[in-house]
Amino acid sequence: MKIIVTGGAGFIGSHIVDALIDEEYEVHVVDNLVAGKKENVNPKAILHVVDIRDKEKLMPIFKDTTYVFHEAAMPQVQYSIENPIETNDVNVNGLLNVLEACKINGVKRLVFASSSSIYGETEVFPTSEDTQINPLSPYATHKYIGEVHLKLYSKIYNLETVCLRYFNVYGPRLNPEGAYPLVIGYFLKLLSQGKPLTITGEGNQTRDFVHVRDVARANLLAMKSDKVGNGEVINIGGGARFSINYIAELIGGEVQHIEPRIEPHDTEADITKAKEILGWEPSIKLEEGIKELKESSI
Repeated sequence: MKIIVTGGAGFIGSHIVDALIDEEYEVHVVDNLVAGKKENVNPKAILHVVDIRDKEKLMPIFKDTTYVFHEAAMPQVQYSIENPIETNDVNVNGLLNVLEACKINGVKRLVFASSSSIYGETEVFPTSEDTQINPLSPYATHKYIGEVHLKLYSKIYNLETVCLRYFNVYGPRLNPEGAYPLVIGYFLKLLSQGKPLTITGEGNQTRDFVHVRDVARANLLAMKSDKVGNGEVINIGGGARFSINYIAELIGGEVQHIEPRIEPHDTEADITKAKEILGWEPSIKLEEGIKELKESSI
């Protein structure tokens, strides 16, 4: 069975590829290697160095494909605020190209990487999928537009779709580089350099963290489930929230505070739906996951 993972050379995508290879599927990776790394790609997977914005090159790769995982995106919130046109081109137009490739080539199901950022600044904790959305960035808006497109493709074109709203994903291969890196990877990088951990604002903002191997497992369950396929949205998170100051304590070292930036102050996933529909819940505790990362980075 042929399966495609867009963004399969990236952080989350490469772990999905590994999980699929472990189950002996034929896995094809579509990645332009701008953010992804060739060394992240499982040697048993077939790599296509193609940008999802290039519809002509994308289309033939999808021939005879059964399932697609769409992970390719420009995921940084702050970057999308500063570069709304470029990020829209990747996150929205690129997704449409993938959807068209799925439709034309008769793909059975597309599993889409959505984001908890679409909830914006909410006062509902834990946050369920029924909570009113309130995107605070172009990136969050792109992900919501993506969910709407998937539901339409299921309704109009009979393409099975499901949307997984990731909360804060961490784990091996987390990229600490770039102007706006994810906090755990960034803290570990600073620690390795002997620099203080830089915290935006007071550090009492909280996040729901979920390990990337748990996220990969959720994706495979979404691929196999007979309870989804019509654009359902499902939270994938740890089901708890921890402050950035607590993360700094777990990692250790000096800290420094800088000006806050535009972002939701708190996130916490209600994962009831994931448990009921997918039979999924996280298995790796935050403290264990960070300990593993610290040990591997020493």
